[in-house]
Amino acid sequence: MAVRRIKLGSQGLEVSAQGLGCMGMSAFYGPPKPESDMIALIHHAVDRGVTMLDTSDIYGPKTNEILLGKALKGGVRERVELATKFGISYEEGKREFRGDPGYVRAACEASLKRLDVECIDLYYQHRVDTRVPIEVTIGELKKLVEEGKIKYIGLSEASASTIRRAHAVHPITALQLEWSLWSRDVEEEIIPTCRELGIGIVAYSPLGRGFFSSGPKMVDNLTEDDFRKHLPRFQPENLEHNKKLFERVNEIAAKKGCTPSQLALAWVHHQGDDVCPIPGTTKIENLNQNIGALSVKLTPEEMAELEAIASADTVKGERYMAGFATFKESETPPLSSWKAV
Repeated sequence: MAVRRIKLGSQGLEVSAQGLGCMGMSAFYGPPKPESDMIALIHHAVDRGVTMLDTSDIYGPKTNEILLGKALKGGVRERVELATKFGISYEEGKREFRGDPGYVRAACEASLKRLDVECIDLYYQHRVDTRVPIEVTIGELKKLVEEGKIKYIGLSEASASTIRRAHAVHPITALQLEWSLWSRDVEEEIIPTCRELGIGIVAYSPLGRGFFSSGPKMVDNLTEDDFRKHLPRFQPENLEHNKKLFERVNEIAAKKGCTPSQLALAWVHHQGDDVCPIPGTTKIENLNQNIGALSVKLTPEEMAELEAIASADTVKGERYMAGFATFKESETPPLSSWKAV
């Protein structure tokens, strides 16, 4: 089946209705995967019509962008929508969020070099720097748009008020957020704000970081250096509770004649034509299965049933461990407080 196209935001960006998250190829989900295999996977995705490719300068760190740069050679660049991110700095082993103008510009130049491209289609601030007024960060990104180094501006894990302030400086094309059957806290305020302002929604971890693919047993196969081993929802005391959600999803999927991961992805797709989920994978067979989710049709009754079993009460554990910033910790100082260094 052909992957349909959607408009993301209101500035003209068009992308595949489903994208490909590239993080797990290089980082966080176990050791880096063989480069040749990952390039073959990316080429297969593009040939199937999955053209929205998502990376970041901290995936690897930095090596995922280099991988993407190699995969885009030979005419592939012209066929894709390339998204990357900046804003999380690891200097001397210390993590901090950066949104000051000098850093924004330096990060963009470095990403362009690693990706070996002249322009980034969609450039996100990965996490909001709460020390810098969002207007200052977006002001520098606006200059990068004017210079032709980036086409569209995105935010990730930003609060409703931060989104509004940013959008007033330059139109925000897309907001990246975690949205899945077990991560629905964005529905109260963030999603309505995006829709009011005409901002596209890019849903990361739409399969619950693999949970909706194989359920609790997935934890048994994680390597020691897999980031998910430390997440609250995957701790034994929470996993035992959360497996009930997977079992119910699995039951409904069996009735529909699809896999639980396809059902979970289909639920995200049915949220609207302004939503592009970006499931990640390192296997071609999983990529093909994810594309199959686009042909799973859900009735309003089935959507309601899924939402009833995937309420906040049915999920135990936070999305991230303590101290890991989300949209709930993304307010920035007023512009009037800024004194440029």
